[in-house]
Amino acid sequence: MGAAIAAMVAAVVGVLGTLLSPVVSTWATKRQRDEESRLEDSRRFLEERRAAYTAMNRASRHFHTMLKDALHRLRDGVYSDEDRVEVEQARRDYRDRYAEAQMIVPEAVLSASREVNTVLAAVDAAAKRIDRGLARAGETADQALIDLKAAEPALTAMRRIMREDLGITD
Repeated sequence: MGAAIAAMVAAVVGVLGTLLSPVVSTWATKRQRDEESRLEDSRRFLEERRAAYTAMNRASRHFHTMLKDALHRLRDGVYSDEDRVEVEQARRDYRDRYAEAQMIVPEAVLSASREVNTVLAAVDAAAKRIDRGLARAGETADQALIDLKAAEPALTAMRRIMREDLGITD
């Protein structure tokens, strides 16, 4: 009787194995696909952040450079309509990149970018007032250039935070 029970158990296990094999295979395949999907989402999100950081860093530095050039030209009395248009385009590009980044970057990066924005916006406003002949007391192109220097360490700090968030350490 022992051999008959063993044969019956072997037959039941064989049938169950045959019936459960597709279920186990499907479950394993689904888990693998879910993991691959999570990895792809993570890679895509990292790439989106990298692209936003690159654009924001470039636009911030370009706006900074355009403001510096504008202030030198204002100081030297050679600021032209073309210069005004270029500064305005740089300001709009900077604003757009900042707005895009706000939707996907962590608060530490936004905080660092706000420090940059505070300096750039204040210097931009001063440059416009100087250009229109409406400068406030003590507001000159030379003073605005000194004020603009405060953006340099803030730009460096922002870039460092962005790189750290991307996992770049050196």
